[in-house]
Amino acid sequence: MSPTLVLSLIAGYFAVLIVIAVLTSRKVTSESFFVADRNAPWYMVAFAMIGTSLSGVTFISVPGNVYGKSWSYLAVALGFVAGYLVIGTVLLPLYYRLRLVSIYSYLEQRFGYWSYKTGALFFLISRSLGSALRLYLVAGVLQLAVFDAMGVPFAVTVVVSILFIYLYTFKGGLKTILWTDTFQTLAMLSCVGLSIYFMADELNYSFKQLVSSVRESPMSQVYFSDFRDDKYFWKQFASGMFITIVMTGLDQDLMQKNLSCRSLGDAQKNLFWFTPVIVCVNILFLTLGVLMYQYAAARGLHLSELPQLLNLKGGLDTDKVFPYLATTQFSLVAGVIFILGIIAVTYASADSALTALTTSFCVDFLDIKKYPEARQTRLRQLTHLGWSGVLIVIILIFRALNEQSLIDAVYKAAGFTYGPLLGLFAFGIFTRRSLRERLVLPVCVAGVLLTLLIVSHSEAWLGGYKFGFEILLLNGALILLGLFAISRPAALNPAPAPAV
Repeated sequence: MSPTLVLSLIAGYFAVLIVIAVLTSRKVTSESFFVADRNAPWYMVAFAMIGTSLSGVTFISVPGNVYGKSWSYLAVALGFVAGYLVIGTVLLPLYYRLRLVSIYSYLEQRFGYWSYKTGALFFLISRSLGSALRLYLVAGVLQLAVFDAMGVPFAVTVVVSILFIYLYTFKGGLKTILWTDTFQTLAMLSCVGLSIYFMADELNYSFKQLVSSVRESPMSQVYFSDFRDDKYFWKQFASGMFITIVMTGLDQDLMQKNLSCRSLGDAQKNLFWFTPVIVCVNILFLTLGVLMYQYAAARGLHLSELPQLLNLKGGLDTDKVFPYLATTQFSLVAGVIFILGIIAVTYASADSALTALTTSFCVDFLDIKKYPEARQTRLRQLTHLGWSGVLIVIILIFRALNEQSLIDAVYKAAGFTYGPLLGLFAFGIFTRRSLRERLVLPVCVAGVLLTLLIVSHSEAWLGGYKFGFEILLLNGALILLGLFAISRPAALNPAPAPAV
């Protein structure tokens, strides 16, 4: 693919997004920007959430990780089902009953000021890190496919990528994103299906042969029985469940879409239809991964011997395999499909995240609702621009430091930074105790540091045990214990509220 062709594709794609933004951002208020006027159809939210929840990490790392980890990720995806059940039956009713814009304001109502700010702060850290990692991936692909040949520095690629997101989201917010993400989810799913079709066609597989070749491949193993292995099935399942509860149910980004539905019933309907679809989509990505390595073998490619696919330790960097095959080995049409797919899935996640960061900062820290609408608009747009800059800086730092599969990096980062949210919300929902407020932030920071210490030495201290995605469970449990230590029984006869 020539750089000119890819640039033309990117320009055309973003032109469509800008047109959608212009059409949907008229007469936007803060209510429109934050929760789409609470009037979004549930089926539209469900479809848009597919692209938001997946991201470029799923598009590249899940297929890549089939090498070495087989289909162990399916256990995580099955855990999603249990997680979404908890969200739909426990968290959504709570959020709708309180009519929240930022879900972290629940912590203020339940505990007080410091718990509220601590929860919002950890969300901002978590989401900015996760979104930057996802954007780093697509920027790297664009760099490989286009900008290296043109001599454009990686930093310029990152700035331009985030500038595009800012341009089509800064005015309409969630009201625009529901439409752009619907378009981008459709583009992403089409690209995955077509990528599978093109590779199966190159391998001369019929549909029946495709299914049997994937099923019989040693790379399609799902169940791993060694408890110490980071691929152990039930450990992966539990991790998937809690990752979903935290990274969806306790995450302003995904919940902001759910809160845009017209009623609790619509939000639950959206979530319960979305759940089986997201599992099926992950199965498609795993199927794509097996086919990808079969395709490389059929073409006589020894991937682990190609210098451009190796990481700093000399091993195969599986995040680079799909981009390499798509941009150098696939047909022109298949390569174009890949570029459009990775752009669609990554920006569907990133645009929503940028809006969620803006929402949380404006509501949780600027208390934006106390200002007139014109002032609110200016603050929203400045905050939106500021978070765009933060994402750029994090991406460039990660570019210099990353040495591992990106999906592992994202989930490990989530395990450390979402643990405080899991601990705080679990304590608030399942106990009636109050907290010594000023100790909440120190307890959460201590829990994160203790988790890091245990994970770093687990093999030596725990008989060879390796932590995988269950870092989140350990962190959440330690913080929950810390919160119990600084808690006290709720007052049996609380003072009546002052008369208004």
